Amino acid sequence: MKHRRFAFQTRSQVDILDDGYRWRKYGEKSVKNNKFPRSYYRCSYRGCNVKKQIQRHSKDEEIVVTTYEGTHSHPVEKTSESFEQILRNHHIYSLTL
Repeated sequence: MKHRRFAFQTRSQVDILDDGYRWRKYGEKSVKNNKFPRSYYRCSYRGCNVKKQIQRHSKDEEIVVTTYEGTHSHPVEKTSESFEQILRNHHIYSLTL
């Protein structure tokens, strides 16, 4: 089964951006040639299989790369005006696995 992946690069002082969903961290690992670890999250809504990864860019530590995999099976839990503003100001990449 193919899942769509979306990667966002955001200039931010915090690693985790409020996107309106609730997430549970399930792992973290070191990445070769990057001093910042990659964190792994799953959507905490029962039955939803969306995952996300968060990591700081290796060459610019002010950039946070957030990658989403899958589509939520439920509506957003809370609207976040700040996240909408963030989306307007960063690069979005779409990948198909």
